[in-house]
Amino acid sequence: MADDLQAGVVLEPDAMVPPRPELAAEEEPASWKEGLFQDTDPCSDCGYHANPGATVKTLMPEGKILFPQIIQTNELLFYERFRAYQDYILADCKASEVKEFTVSFLEKVLEPSGWWAVWHTNVFEVLVEVTNVDFAALKAVVKLAEPCIYESKLSTFTLANVKELLDLKEFHLPLQELWVVSDDSHEVHQMALAIEHVRFFYKNIWRSWDEEEEDEYDYFVRCVEPRLRLYYDILEDRVPSGLIVDYHNLLSQCEESYRKFLNLRSSLSSCNSDSEQENISMVEGLNLYSEIEQLKQKLKLIENPLLRYVFGYQKNSNIQAKGTRQNGQKVIHVVSSTMKTGLLRSLFRDRFCEESCKEETEIQFHSDLLSGINACYDGDTVIVCPGHYVVHGTCSIADSIELEGYGPPDDIIIEKRGKGDTFVDCTGMDVKISGVKFIQHDSVEGILIIHHGKTTLENCVLQCETTGVTVRTSAELFMKNSDVYGAKGAGIEIYPGSKCTLTDNGIHHCKEGILIKDFLDEHYDIPKISMINNVIHNNEGYGVVLVKPTIFCDLQEHAQDETNDNTVQKNKEADVTEGLDLEEMLQCVSNKMEPYATADFNEQAKGNCEIINELLAISMQKGRIKKRLSELGIVQADDDLMSQEMFIEIVGNQFKWNGKGSFGTFLY
Repeated sequence: MADDLQAGVVLEPDAMVPPRPELAAEEEPASWKEGLFQDTDPCSDCGYHANPGATVKTLMPEGKILFPQIIQTNELLFYERFRAYQDYILADCKASEVKEFTVSFLEKVLEPSGWWAVWHTNVFEVLVEVTNVDFAALKAVVKLAEPCIYESKLSTFTLANVKELLDLKEFHLPLQELWVVSDDSHEVHQMALAIEHVRFFYKNIWRSWDEEEEDEYDYFVRCVEPRLRLYYDILEDRVPSGLIVDYHNLLSQCEESYRKFLNLRSSLSSCNSDSEQENISMVEGLNLYSEIEQLKQKLKLIENPLLRYVFGYQKNSNIQAKGTRQNGQKVIHVVSSTMKTGLLRSLFRDRFCEESCKEETEIQFHSDLLSGINACYDGDTVIVCPGHYVVHGTCSIADSIELEGYGPPDDIIIEKRGKGDTFVDCTGMDVKISGVKFIQHDSVEGILIIHHGKTTLENCVLQCETTGVTVRTSAELFMKNSDVYGAKGAGIEIYPGSKCTLTDNGIHHCKEGILIKDFLDEHYDIPKISMINNVIHNNEGYGVVLVKPTIFCDLQEHAQDETNDNTVQKNKEADVTEGLDLEEMLQCVSNKMEPYATADFNEQAKGNCEIINELLAISMQKGRIKKRLSELGIVQADDDLMSQEMFIEIVGNQFKWNGKGSFGTFLY
């Protein structure tokens, strides 16, 4: 604002801005205005902040420039904007009706004349008086205020230039560029809020292509709410920095492609010839349209909080593996905040005795955990002595190393503090972590993310805050005798094309126990999962959640309209399914499962059978619609993909006290 400006011009500096004349317009019903502009209940489900402040504030620019107070409205809370758009501005309008609803809203709130505002641009600010409002164009008719107050970032841009610019604009300024001046009246604060809602909407929510998408009455739910939530998630550090960059890049690409598409379409509509150039332009237009649709789909995936991390973000670690040392030597790194003689004797007795160290081995000592990990080459070992280690930043493991705690996990605590995307990143081909406890704070992503290679996690405790362990595409996790709890997302997230073996673990007190991404795409494979003797309990949602596309549901509904022959065939398949006993179901899921898994099961093992039944249903459903996929042109059918089963083995798992049950599905 004014304190950032380098040059200024003030006419009649000793004069004060006169108070705004009393407004003569007819008042709106008090209940309508109070509902929109007063503070809302801070405990609302839509709220993001625990301590919401006042709805509007006044801001007095510092310095010698005698600008009047303007009403500060750009720090509104999520629930304030949400409620305004949902209840008073957009309601259930279509995308094509947004402009109409916005104009109607402004007509109820804005006075057509007699109020003051600061015309704010990237170059200058000047005080103006509004003499009329062109609601249909979302513009105000203004004149320079008396006394005239003006300031500029550029000394070469003078007041005369401002007057010339106003003449070119015919004194019509966009409402989004006006910041209302305060005169301590409630009506002016209402107008400032109304303009802020419009300004924010067209800057952060509206997309130029919205009108050309499906014109249904769910525009608010489909577009406004997810974009608004994403804005505040970014504002409050809930989104990884890499994903934010991806989103803005995609948005810029889509806007540029859409601009080219409009120009091309305009040129084609004005051309009546059937020339070769027109045919080329039509092909180019089709290619642009296809590109725009793909970009819009990617944007929607990122805007959807449930799918944001499922499909929208494939982060690649920038840490490069060092490989082996030139001399081929392997080093043992000992990490201890303080090294005492008793600990050193025990360490040498247990780890460096003659039997375990037949060859000469170099030992390096570190007081900081990250310095020990960063000093590793391929094949090195990091021994972490009992203690509490605080980590600021990301712990990146790019080489095949072993990280092991010397003692019980509760005695070796590695705690992350400070903002950051991830806690532990694993990209090494063969990483082994054992005997430590990780405590996560303030990370945007999970406590442990496996991007590439295989990571073995054994006898560890993971106290999460956001997500637990994430197994990305093409990565592999082997987790045994470990405990995962406290995640606001899923305890374990398994991506397509990954491999995950879970044995004798506890996964509890998370939002979801295990979240599996199974979506049909030619670029990905179905994940391979083994679950043996895990206890999955006290999770808010399901013990295991399978994410899958609605394509199967849509096709199943479509199949009801097929011919009688197909219906008969489908019924025969259903009869066969009903005739299978549990042992045959297990055999269909995996030939590797032992016969004892089909014996009588108690309530604790019920979840295993629920998962098996669901997997069998999915498998048979895929088989029925394989031909339909190609016929409808939805996706390329793949025999190998269709025949693969997700679970290699599922035996002896216990599901207890999960809020929504043992197994559920999420359709996208």
